[in-house]
Formats: sequence, structure tokens, C-alpha cells
Amino acid sequence: MSIFESSIHAPTAQAPNQPGYYKGLSNEAYHSGPGISKSQLDLVRKSPSLLEWSKHAPEDEEKKTALNVGDAVHALLLEPDRFKSEFAIGPEDAPRNTNKGKAKWAEFEAGLKPGQVVLTAEEARKIQLIYGSVMAHPNARWLIEAEGDAEASIYWEDPDTGLLCRCRPDKNLISHGWMVDVKTTADMSKFARSVYDYRYYVQDPFYSEGFFRHFGEPLQGFLFLVVSTSIEAGKYPVRLFCLDPEAKAKGYQEMRDDLASVAECQRTGEFPGIETLSLPRWAA
Repeated sequence: MSIFESSIHAPTAQAPNQPGYYKGLSNEAYHSGPGISKSQLDLVRKSPSLLEWSKHAPEDEEKKTALNVGDAVHALLLEPDRFKSEFAIGPEDAPRNTNKGKAKWAEFEAGLKPGQVVLTAEEARKIQLIYGSVMAHPNARWLIEAEGDAEASIYWEDPDTGLLCRCRPDKNLISHGWMVDVKTTADMSKFARSVYDYRYYVQDPFYSEGFFRHFGEPLQGFLFLVVSTSIEAGKYPVRLFCLDPEAKAKGYQEMRDDLASVAECQRTGEFPGIETLSLPRWAA
């Protein structure tokens, strides 16, 4: 039995509190449980107090179930069973301002399961086209169809701070030592800016660290599979990207600084919350 096979935990519905590789962990359990995630590091980078705020601020339950095209595309690509259970496609050619249309929608809505997100026929058509666009890209299709784990979670203890850390790669191709993260963008030409704005350059080294700490071998590659939700020349663009060594090095250093900040805040019980604003360069 390989190191990979022997270290995989059985499916669980409860949030883990110790290092391991967990399959079958619900998204809700992952996000509500212990462990420092990359998104939390992003909050700490802005202001450490936001880490505490995120744990206690109320959520708008109505907005949580609103349509998210990115989530629907993600589910159809990597978790088709979840797509079938969580999304429902509304009736076609059924205007709500006609008696016939109202009747069709009433019948449809009566059969919905609790929490299902409704897609209109046009939204479903768009998502199917985006799916087809991904599968038309030979390398992207191989990554989607290759054997691997979608939404498996890695928990590890950071050796420098002792913090429990966690990550949840979109797809983990363990036998190849690769991770794939599916991103949607409204403008493919601006994705490079998104890498900076959303600190995707930190996500790569953070997830790579988790892979290494758990499996004991370095990650061979972290790939961004980027899908546009806007049409260019009648098609939805699909691209594959990886980071250069300079971006990875910057991300790794910021990751280490952020983890040190979290550890210090937890040690002292103080989470600074005042942020300093500066005038933009054009104004200065």
C-alpha cells in the first residue's frame, strides 16, 4: 500500500480537528470547522480583526442560495452528482406573465427539494456551453476526466507556528502530484490582475505546503483552469495557467508572514483592527 493510500481518511461529515486527508467532508463542515484557510489569511493580510469578525458576522441566508454561475460550472465539471441534487432547471418557454407559464412554474416549484438553486433554461444553456468549451480543450478535458479527488480536504500542522491549517483543492490528482483549481472570470484578459487582487499567488504555495506536509512529497504542479463566463468571438474562452517562480516565492513569504500574524494574535488575544488608508498615486 502506498503512502497516498494509507493516509486517506474515510468519508466524514464532521469538521476535522487534526491533520489528515479527508474525503466526503461537506462544504459546510469544512468552512465552519477549525483550521486556518487561505481565505482567512487574506483577511489577516487586510486586518487581523477581520478573522474574528468572519466567525461571528451574520450571513444573509437568501443571498447564500442565490445563483452563482461559477459554483454551477464548478459543480457540473467536478461534482456532477452535486449539480444534479443542488440545481434544478426551470421550464422552458414558460413566461411568468401568462397563465400557462405561471402554471408550469407552479408545478415545477412544487417539486423542488429544500435549498435547490433554480436555473432558468437560458442559464442552464449557458452553463452547458461553458462545460462544452472546457471539454473541447484537450488538456483541460484530461484534467477533468483524470482519476483524482474533487473537494477532498487536507489538514496539517504548520511546523513554525503550530497552527492547524486546511485547504480544499478543487481537484487533487494524487498519483501525478498535481492540483487543479477551477476559476471563472468575466474577462479572460484581466485574469492576471485577479491573481494579484485575490492573492491566488498565495493559494499555490499554501496548498503546496499542505500537500507536502501530509503526503511527504512536493507538489509537482498547481494549475489554474480558468473559464470565461463572457463570450469572445462566439465562444467561452478556456485557459490553463501556472505561476512563475517569482510569484510563488512572493506568495510563500506572504503566507509565512500571515501565519505568524495569526499565531501572534492568538498568543496575545489581541486582533488589531485599524487600517491605514493612503492617497492613490494619481492623487498624490
